Amino acid sequence: MTTRRTPRAPGRADVPAPRPTTPPVRTGRRRFAELTGSWRAALRIARREARRSRRRTALVLAMIALPVLVLAFLAASYDMAELTPQERVDRRLGVADAELRWISQTPVEQDEWGGSWYTREGEHLPAGPVTAGQVAALLPPGSRVAEVRARVPLTVRGPDRDESIIGRVLDLTDPLARGVARFRAGRAPQQPGEVAVSPAALRRLDLRLGRALTMADGKGAYTVVGVVEFPDDLGPVVALHPGAVPRTVPELDSSWLADVPGGVDAALVARLNDRGVLVTPRHPTGSVPEPGRGWAGSIGATDTNDLSTGVLIAGLGLLEVVLLVGPAFAVGIRRRRRDLALVAVAGGDAAQLRRVVLADGVVLGVLGAVVGLVLGVAAAFAGRPLVEQYVFGARFGGYRCWPAALAVLGGVAVLTGVLAALAPAWTVARQDVSAGLAGRRTPPASRSRWLALGLSLVAGGAALAAFGAARTSPAVILTGLILGELGLVCCTPTLIGVLARLGRVLPLAPRIALRDASRNRAAAAPAICAVMAAVASSVALGGYLASDGVRDRHAYQPLLPPGHVLVSPNDLTRLPTLAQVTDAAREQLGTDAVVGVSAAVCVPPDGGYCDVAPALPAEQACPWRAGDDLSAAQRRQARADPRCQRRAVDYYGTYVEPLVDDGTALPQLTDADPAATAAATAVLRAGGVVVTDPRYLHNGLVTVQVKRADAGSDQPTTAAADLPGYALPAAVGQSRLLLSAAALRELDLKPTPAGWVIGTSSPPSGERQERFAAALRPFGAVSLMVESGGAPGDISPLLLLLAAAAGLITVGAAGIATALAAAEGRAELTTLAAVGAAPAVRRVLAICQAGVISGLGSVLGIVAGLGTAAIVLFSVNRQYATDWPTPVPYPYLVPWPVLGVLVLVPLVAMLGAGLFTRARLPIERRLD
Repeated sequence: MTTRRTPRAPGRADVPAPRPTTPPVRTGRRRFAELTGSWRAALRIARREARRSRRRTALVLAMIALPVLVLAFLAASYDMAELTPQERVDRRLGVADAELRWISQTPVEQDEWGGSWYTREGEHLPAGPVTAGQVAALLPPGSRVAEVRARVPLTVRGPDRDESIIGRVLDLTDPLARGVARFRAGRAPQQPGEVAVSPAALRRLDLRLGRALTMADGKGAYTVVGVVEFPDDLGPVVALHPGAVPRTVPELDSSWLADVPGGVDAALVARLNDRGVLVTPRHPTGSVPEPGRGWAGSIGATDTNDLSTGVLIAGLGLLEVVLLVGPAFAVGIRRRRRDLALVAVAGGDAAQLRRVVLADGVVLGVLGAVVGLVLGVAAAFAGRPLVEQYVFGARFGGYRCWPAALAVLGGVAVLTGVLAALAPAWTVARQDVSAGLAGRRTPPASRSRWLALGLSLVAGGAALAAFGAARTSPAVILTGLILGELGLVCCTPTLIGVLARLGRVLPLAPRIALRDASRNRAAAAPAICAVMAAVASSVALGGYLASDGVRDRHAYQPLLPPGHVLVSPNDLTRLPTLAQVTDAAREQLGTDAVVGVSAAVCVPPDGGYCDVAPALPAEQACPWRAGDDLSAAQRRQARADPRCQRRAVDYYGTYVEPLVDDGTALPQLTDADPAATAAATAVLRAGGVVVTDPRYLHNGLVTVQVKRADAGSDQPTTAAADLPGYALPAAVGQSRLLLSAAALRELDLKPTPAGWVIGTSSPPSGERQERFAAALRPFGAVSLMVESGGAPGDISPLLLLLAAAAGLITVGAAGIATALAAAEGRAELTTLAAVGAAPAVRRVLAICQAGVISGLGSVLGIVAGLGTAAIVLFSVNRQYATDWPTPVPYPYLVPWPVLGVLVLVPLVAMLGAGLFTRARLPIERRLD
């Protein structure tokens, strides 16, 4: 056997072969260093790409920063509007040591801040009129008090019509009172004939310093001597001298500012509580937790919103932004597929490729967060005076920006960028490296498991939304909506592929548009889903609101025939006459059909109770009462009992109004036909009664009951009488009992003026109502009620707002997707130009691309929205089907106003794509 030696190079000694070594163990520190280095390189690449693709970067930044800007503006404004405890006390007390409110004649117990109280023993008895001397007598020697009555309604003459504004009664010359106000011009009122007005009242009433402010009734005029601002109310306010308004029984907003030598201690608070006085000290008198912050302009605690609902709404908005931003990342990744393939060739694994793409989302998310937060906070600070004046109506506490909320918003913005880049990152990690190096596109794989997952999410989300609707839980409904939207996102790529295969029978431009949508599903599917989600949400909510509106109109019970006006007196000691009301109606409303109406009342004992109402016969009365806790069996019996077949509103809101009439007011009150009116008039003039509900008539008689109760007695006495009666067969308006003069005497009742009914053919406008009320004001204070029939307009403003919001998102998503598709398909357009395609082909292609995005998204959204609305309405009706009284069911309606707007939106998107697309095809030299 011959052994052959391996030849060696001249001059080189033999060396032993190296021993096989095991790969080094990757410790945790080394693994962390590799991960950090990988992310550092990915972030550098992302920063370079952001600079190179400035248009795409600007588009993504705008879409991320805009919602962050809006939310940062709201967060900063919210934080400034909430007052700290010290700011609230300073605003209420000014320079005083405490605020006192004499509310009861019995001892009370309060919290440390005077925000809540209760009586210690016995019944609460309101305090009577008190004077400054009486209040000061309760305080230590040397104390001073100043009265403040915060809300005194005033009706004054304006430049065009009478205006209702708020008056504050306080002595602004007193340093205690001036501490709660700030003068802008002029001086404080020093006598009863002088007033100071707020800047808003100055503008609204067209006043100037030195001019006269006249009351609407002409009984008083005041000279404007100053312009004053109250931080808690920036609306129209008039500051009156205490001598201008007589002191009456104190209201809940009447208070006394007190200057107490040595301050307020716990013993003084207890002594004042013993006399029924609430105390709000500048500093709490005990060791208590610091109260929460409250809204500017408010005194009590604020209402808290449902946090889960707010979080889900924010999550729905975040998903919408992700769907809109996703196509931009997808197109950017396809344009960089060769560079990413080179990274893979250089040794980058799938995780590193994903980091390179996700780094784009991190960089753009951080930039969007910084831009949105800075602009939002700057806008909140700059627009603070406008928000104070026109939104909150009160001054803010200080310049604050809620750092915790801004940090969350910044994190959400970064999360938005990462989520938008997540799908393209997974796509890049699975791409064919050789195809990426050659610049070839790999056909997208539409996996059946994604379709199955999407269908499961859609079905589960619909079921969860229906369950939430049955339990009236907005959080559960929104959760189901989000799951359903995610399911649609998973199903859309498969649907695009199916439509692309069907597009082979279409002309050239729509066939290319469908083919590009199928090849670029990573960009087209999110845009279609964004349109679909917006449209589906609007259609579903619009369908529910339309159904709810019809249900409300069905349940509405008018008080008078449509178009009629009820004039009610506010002061029974000073009433206009029937002739005066008729003259004013003839001049201002164009009608003289005016009748007076009197109510039938009984005179109860002092502090007692008295009620007049007809009684149902025993055979007509339902054995169960609404509001009782009935078992399921009892509810079934009640639903089957003919005596209990009434509307739910009739059980809970029925009140039979007792009136006095001889047949004169019948036509205006009930709008009954002439034959029924004549028969009812004959019964009234014969001494009988008339009812508008036939159930109260039995054997030609109506049983009228008069219940009286003495003060302090829980057992009323009942007197009943069977009177000849008549039931109007078809009466409009609420249930009424009309008594003749003879029936009134038999029941020992008395008539009292209840107002006047004016018959008009159509409801008068607001301006005519104001002129009519102004014409009657010299004769007495009255209030008007116009019966519109309860039917709102054909188109709800909220429905139009929903349609406009969905339309804006649709147009925006279609425009973004069309622009990205045009940028991606530039090479194909060059090929079309090379083979002789007409220049108009590019414009038609852009129109078709916009039509695919907006049209497909709108159609799917409308179908999904109608289905969601039907499920929700069915669930709600199913839930209440076993209740008694049976509520009016929700009808299944199509929100045609919303659909009408949404059908036009794809046409607008296509028209915009056609107008803003250059028809000339590019001619470029192809290097590949």
